[in-house]
Amino acid sequence: MTGQTITAPARVVTGEPGCGRTTFLARAVRAHRAGATVSMAAGLAVPDGGLRALLRAVEAADGTGPPPGAVPGPAVLLDALHAAAAHAPLLVCVDDAHLWDAPSRAVLGQAARRLRGTARVSLLLSVAGHRPVDPEFAGLPVIRLDPLAPAEAAALLDEVTGGDVDPAVRDDLVDAADGNPALLLAMARRLTPAQLRGHRRPPRPPADAALLTGLAGDCLTGLTDAGRDLLLRVAAALADTDGEEERVDVTLVSRDLRTAVPVPELLDSTDGTLRFHSDLVRRAVYEGATPERRRAAHRALAAALEADGFPGLGTLLHRARASATPPPGTADALAGAAAGPGPHGPRCAAYTRAAELAPDAARRAEWYTAAAEHALLAGRAHRARRLLDAARDHAVDRALRGRVELARGTTIRHDGPVDEARASLLLAARLLADADHPRAARTAALAAADAAWAAGDAAGCLQALPQGEDPAGGDAVPSAADYADGLRALLEGRFPAAALRLGRLVTDPETGDPPDVPETHLRAAAAALMLGDLPAARRAGTRALAADHGTGAGAAALAREYLAYTELRAGRHAVARTHAEEGLRAAHRTGRRNTAAHHHAALALAASVDSGLAEVSVHARAALAVARRHGLVQAATLAEWATARADLGHGRPREAADRLGPLVRPGPRRGHFAVWMSAVPCYVEAAVSAGRVDGGGRGDGGGRGDRGGREDGGDRRNGGDRRNGGGREDGRGQGAGEAAEVVAVVEEFARWAGFGADPQAPAQLLRCRALLAPPDRADALYRAALGLHDRAGGDFERARTELSYGKWLRRRRRLREARDRLGAALVGFERCGARAWAEQARAELRANGVSAGGRTGTAPGLSGLTPQQLRIARWVAEGATNREVALALSVSTRTVDYHLRKAFAALGVRSRVELARLVERAQPPPGGTGADGGASGGHAEIDRAHP
Repeated sequence: MTGQTITAPARVVTGEPGCGRTTFLARAVRAHRAGATVSMAAGLAVPDGGLRALLRAVEAADGTGPPPGAVPGPAVLLDALHAAAAHAPLLVCVDDAHLWDAPSRAVLGQAARRLRGTARVSLLLSVAGHRPVDPEFAGLPVIRLDPLAPAEAAALLDEVTGGDVDPAVRDDLVDAADGNPALLLAMARRLTPAQLRGHRRPPRPPADAALLTGLAGDCLTGLTDAGRDLLLRVAAALADTDGEEERVDVTLVSRDLRTAVPVPELLDSTDGTLRFHSDLVRRAVYEGATPERRRAAHRALAAALEADGFPGLGTLLHRARASATPPPGTADALAGAAAGPGPHGPRCAAYTRAAELAPDAARRAEWYTAAAEHALLAGRAHRARRLLDAARDHAVDRALRGRVELARGTTIRHDGPVDEARASLLLAARLLADADHPRAARTAALAAADAAWAAGDAAGCLQALPQGEDPAGGDAVPSAADYADGLRALLEGRFPAAALRLGRLVTDPETGDPPDVPETHLRAAAAALMLGDLPAARRAGTRALAADHGTGAGAAALAREYLAYTELRAGRHAVARTHAEEGLRAAHRTGRRNTAAHHHAALALAASVDSGLAEVSVHARAALAVARRHGLVQAATLAEWATARADLGHGRPREAADRLGPLVRPGPRRGHFAVWMSAVPCYVEAAVSAGRVDGGGRGDGGGRGDRGGREDGGDRRNGGDRRNGGGREDGRGQGAGEAAEVVAVVEEFARWAGFGADPQAPAQLLRCRALLAPPDRADALYRAALGLHDRAGGDFERARTELSYGKWLRRRRRLREARDRLGAALVGFERCGARAWAEQARAELRANGVSAGGRTGTAPGLSGLTPQQLRIARWVAEGATNREVALALSVSTRTVDYHLRKAFAALGVRSRVELARLVERAQPPPGGTGADGGASGGHAEIDRAHP
């Protein structure tokens, strides 16, 4: 469990063996800073041993000795804790508290409950999770450590091996560990370096009986024979459920036992059902039993199911496992039962066992493929890939080979390199078409197109798209021909034709009700997003969620992805964040790392509006880590755009322009063909704000020097800087080239905006034109853009236009109009939670002479400066040259020199060095904010926000 915060005075930390309870306590100690006293105490089983050891540790920390003749009790312990916390907050961590003797546990529990409301003492008690929490600790809040997600487990493995592990070996270990960090590390430690690198075959299975029972430790000792039999039957009953069932009926597992067996503490008994507290213990019980004991357990379960009149899949599975050599016909019976309805875990197990018993290669390949399909639906992508590897070894005819490649390509598309997935899917389409399976061939071709889309390969997407009408009798995906033809028209730039064909997929609830198949609604959501019909995309996405509910098909993760992008385009960033967070959990649960990367990108985009740079960076890095490994160009482009938008929002236009330039300009580094257009408005704003384009939005000549011939419009005595060529030596040749590129990109964006796929694009286009237009045209363009925003809706984009317009008006000295626009921008940003952008609006209002309700950060020594003088003084104090300040604040170097002279006179300083010392003494930057403006929320960043 990651990200838990400790707020209550006392909490119980629990989890299965190997889950990391000790590591959790150690991290809690490291996080408890600010001079706090921390005491660690290990569990001791001797009478009063743990309690006395804890008292000694606490009293040693306080510098006092134990009271003479004191009897350990709750009052004594509380007095010691309060005394130790008199000067600093105290954190006490007790590891393995369940090993203490009962009287000591009672004292510890009573003291923990009395700590409620105490602010200076915190207590963490670690107890084993393979058994119920001791009654002495009942009532205390519990932190249960969850298993690691696959991505977290892979990161841990890379950390301990230095990244020197073969990807296939890493996936094997992560899958076998099933989220248990101790098991993961134990499996890795027993591999040789050659096995870790994939040069030699590792042992099979990765987690054997010895490893599992060793990690279970003392959990399995002290059991009676009857208790062991009961545990084994419960473990056998759950062996093939793949986590889809966690409980088993008590009468099923205990019917033929001769005497009543007390339920061992390893099991939880609720409402006549049993389950293991720990999945690791369940695995250890099953794998640690001898083969004959396991077969006996399965025989007993099969007999009990047959006696209850349930001769179905479960009974057949137990019968198949009850004998080393099942009778003839068992494989066919298992495959026949698995073809019916039921949970995916048992059906996968049945097909796998049938394949192992199959009498010929064709049926073996067919049943391995069916098992892989159910493993994929159950979210076990790695297991599906292994089963498909076995199927490929036996596939014979073209139809079966096509089915294998279709399943393999689908698996890799969810969790693997999408170029490889596309190749498998195209092969599947050809094989299935040759075998006269047109519906399956079309499904494979559409999936190949989806893989090419994710890879940013427009030509590959066009090549993969099937042509012609749906095969007779319907298609696995209704209206697939409309989707394929509409997508082809869109990629070819035939927008009216694309709108006609894709529009057929977007069904209004009042005009019809499409089938309750998740794939139908997912196609409709994708089509609606391409058309810019956000209400329809929202409707189709929610229908896909409803259709997927309880099926385990994994469509929920993709539906949440479409919904997150829908809300991002609608400007509802908080709702988008909710969908992306839920989708991320669904993606991890179903083994879809590629979808998880898209959700991280969506979270980065949401955070670029309403959070700080750090959160954007976390999600962008997570998205890029998978995107770069698997070739997900779309997710990578979104993550890069999110990072650049965060830079722009936090007053870093140069960084934003540097990052966005390659994404939006023509060339091999251009971003995904369906995404880069959305980043164009940010790029234009960043380029203009950074002074790389002399647009109308700058108004006062941007970074041009004065016409007096001096290099910066000042002299060195009063703040001039000869290192920054003002005048005409500012790289205008290079700037002209970049300006032409910006104009060309805007014209491409104009063609995209004309299609109508993005409701905000027409207004954004006019904002871009206003930023680049001469002063006599910019005013009308800004007003027209605001009119389009009124029709499109969305607070964030309208507020950005208001902010840009307000800056332009302020530089035209139209202060009253600027005040109105900047105030409207501030309100808009606050409504949508865009904190960094709101600070920009506040800074502009302060520069306009208006208090915006935020802190100005003015220190006593600087209180005599105007807002603009203060901003320039801070930039200069941090080492910026006059030209750099002019570019950052979108003013001329003459303006900088004028305000700097006034600041020197007001402060009584004669050099930049003296100014820097005064600013540093008056107010040091909060949180170590450097010249790059990286810290969020501090005064320096607020007042350094670029226009």
